[in-house]
Amino acid sequence: MKLLFIRKRHLRIFSLVALLTIFSVVYTIGTNKGPISVFVNNERMIPIYCVDTEEKKVSISFDAAWGADKTEDLLKILKEYNVKTTFFLVAFWVDKYPDMVKRIDEEGHEIGNHSAKHPKMSQLSEEGIRTELTTTSDRIESITGKKVNLFRPPFGDYNNRLIRVSKELGYHVIQWDVDSLDYKDYGTNAIVERVISKVKNGSIVLFHNNATYIKDALPIILNKLQQMDYEVVPVSQLIYKDNYYIDHTGKQIKHKESVN
Repeated sequence: MKLLFIRKRHLRIFSLVALLTIFSVVYTIGTNKGPISVFVNNERMIPIYCVDTEEKKVSISFDAAWGADKTEDLLKILKEYNVKTTFFLVAFWVDKYPDMVKRIDEEGHEIGNHSAKHPKMSQLSEEGIRTELTTTSDRIESITGKKVNLFRPPFGDYNNRLIRVSKELGYHVIQWDVDSLDYKDYGTNAIVERVISKVKNGSIVLFHNNATYIKDALPIILNKLQQMDYEVVPVSQLIYKDNYYIDHTGKQIKHKESVN
C-alpha cells in the first residue's frame, strides 16, 4: 500500500509539472511572420506586424541590404503614383550608397534602421544589439539630419531582449503582415497576386529594393491599391505612437479610452 501511495503522489506531481510547462511555453506559428518563436514565460514581447484601423490605410516598405540597381526606378514609380513609403536600410548599404540615401530622404520617404551587419539579432547580447542599432542610425542621421525611430530586424528574427533594448533606445520594432515574397523570384504576377489578395486595412507590406521583379510589380500593385481606395502611407504615419497594446498576432490596437 505504501508503494502504491508513492507512485500516485509522483504521478500527481508529474502531471502538475507537465500542465505548468504547457501553460508557460507559448508557441507562435504565424503565416508570413518569419521564424517560429518560442518563449518560456508569460511576458512575450511582440513587434508591430499590422495596425487595427477602420481607415483604408496601408504601408509598403522596402528592405535594402544588397544592391541598389533598381532603387532609382522605384523612386520614379513612387513619385509617379504620389506615394511616400519607408525604406529600412542596413549600415553597409548606407556606406556604399550615401547618395541614394540622400535621394530617398529628399524625395520625402521615410528611412528606418535595418541593423548594421544584417545578423540574427536574437543571437546577440544586449551590447551587441545596441551597437547594431546605434551604428546604423548614426550613419543615416549623418546624411539626412533626421532621427531614426523605426527598426526592422533582419530575417524577422527577434526575442524579448531585442524588443526591450530597441524600445529603450526609442525605436518601434516593425515587422509585416503581408510578405510579397519578391526575393523568391516567382515573377511579377505572383508578387502582385500575393500582395493584393492579402492586404487589408492597417497592413504593412514587405518588399526588397533590389528584387528581380519589383520594379515591374510595384506600379501594378500601387495602381490596384489606389483603385481599391487604399491610401499608402509611411509606416510612422500608420502606427500608433502611444496608448496602445499589441495582441498575440502582432496587431497594434489603440486602447479604447484613447480612441477619439
